[in-house]
Amino acid sequence: MKRTYGMFKEEDFVDDGMKPRDRVLAALACKKLDRPPVVCFTQSATVDQMDAVGAHWPDAHTDPDKMVTLALASNKVFGFESARLPFCLTVEAEIMGCTVDLGKVDRTPMVKKHVFESSSEVDVPKDFSQLGRAKIVVEATKLLKKRSGGELPVVVGTTGPFTIAGHLVGTENLLLWIVTEPESVHKFVKIAAQVEHNYLKAIAAAGADVIVMSDPSASTDMLSGEMFDEFAAPYIKQSFSGIEGTRNVLHICGDTTLLLPHMMATGVHGLSIEEKVQPEKAVEIVRNKAALIGNVGVVKPLLQGTPEDVKRETTRVVESGFNLVAPGCGLAARVPKDNIQALVHAVKGH
Repeated sequence: MKRTYGMFKEEDFVDDGMKPRDRVLAALACKKLDRPPVVCFTQSATVDQMDAVGAHWPDAHTDPDKMVTLALASNKVFGFESARLPFCLTVEAEIMGCTVDLGKVDRTPMVKKHVFESSSEVDVPKDFSQLGRAKIVVEATKLLKKRSGGELPVVVGTTGPFTIAGHLVGTENLLLWIVTEPESVHKFVKIAAQVEHNYLKAIAAAGADVIVMSDPSASTDMLSGEMFDEFAAPYIKQSFSGIEGTRNVLHICGDTTLLLPHMMATGVHGLSIEEKVQPEKAVEIVRNKAALIGNVGVVKPLLQGTPEDVKRETTRVVESGFNLVAPGCGLAARVPKDNIQALVHAVKGH
């Protein structure tokens, strides 16, 4: 009996007998493959997926079963070779006391209010991974491991320490303090790294194959390379220190061309980057010292372009030599299904 992948039939794709999980882990180890895997390591859910599997936001943010059902939908509906959860970057901040709006069916959760000032004393929960939505994500990771049956890589997204610190005190304040109170910046990013380390250990123990840390506030829109090295990189390393059994990926938004060597120096296995970086230039800089993931544009062409635009940009990324082909950042919930299908088919198709 022929299987289907969303709108595609099995015969539409090259059958090389390689499980998606094996292909993804090999690609993250920078091994040479007949083709790169096509994945979504950033926010992966769309309304079309929600409708197809009956698991919708905001319920899927707080219910482990619905979270897993929606995580699997990117594969079941569109053929992505990954299953990724959760669907936002607010889990850590909410547990630390920030006010979070869980959003709507087509809008991701957002931090609405920070809770600390530079002089605040902060207690770091020792049992962080057993609190709030962190506990739900850990439970969902275990469930996803079972339900994926070893076919798909279990990908879990987390938030980078600099971005968490910005949630706690306000990103504008954090950037101002780099100049006026650098010790306060270190204080809060260190706290965030302690929280994140606890969380990552629990995620790894739950069975994650890949941990993707997104640190958008550490982009070149906010930090120079030197600032990244002082205020972000050491805490990314601290967060991942001693985490075993997973492949670790760092995602940073914006034009990270100049930041790529700094990102590599954190020791992560993979770098997830946006379309603002020329794919050929990224490959030239990284030189297979880390796996490159991306970098098909999420606004143009995925949200606003045509399937032909998507195919053209995806083909460029493939031909440039990216190890894994993926949307450059988190998918908007209303990305047209034809465009996602064009992305997947441009990589898998004949």
